[in-house]
Amino acid sequence: MSVPKILVFAGSIRTGSFNARLAALAAKELALAGAEVTRVSLEDYPLPLYDGADEQKNGAPAHAQNLKSMMAAHHGVFIASPEYNASVTPLLKNAIDWISRVRERDEPPLAAFKHRVFAIGGASNSPYGALRSLMALRQILELGCGALVLPEQITVFHASEAFDEMDNLKDERAAATLKRVAQRLTEAAQEIA
Repeated sequence: MSVPKILVFAGSIRTGSFNARLAALAAKELALAGAEVTRVSLEDYPLPLYDGADEQKNGAPAHAQNLKSMMAAHHGVFIASPEYNASVTPLLKNAIDWISRVRERDEPPLAAFKHRVFAIGGASNSPYGALRSLMALRQILELGCGALVLPEQITVFHASEAFDEMDNLKDERAAATLKRVAQRLTEAAQEIA
């Protein structure tokens, strides 16, 4: 049996981002569950705001092509999504939009989102724990991109107080939920590998 490869990133590049911390913790749990993990930051893949006219004139930017290729090279993807105005960040939505537009010759639309499995999580200072963001992200991935998104997800409430000095989750239930999400994503990605 081959080892499942899982890509992990956050929809925030803010210094000290709760979701970057959640993504790092998810990467650790995924590795402990037996996955080969690649963690990236969207900061390393700057993209212009998606504009269909610009795409038609200039094609997809190299960073969009690289992100799409990276996603396609993995069996699973974990996304940690902050919540902006009850939805996903513009950074995350723009990255997904660009990835959705990149196609190799004779490749069907949205190929990077097919034949792999996604898990989502979010951390927020709000009492909702980025839940509204995850609802929006699930809709974008499932309905917009045709992706398989696991029903299991992790929401971290009151994020400024949620992590200890080692960046582990203080709340045992939240830690157990993250472990369960990582295990389920690893198992589902294993079936694809």
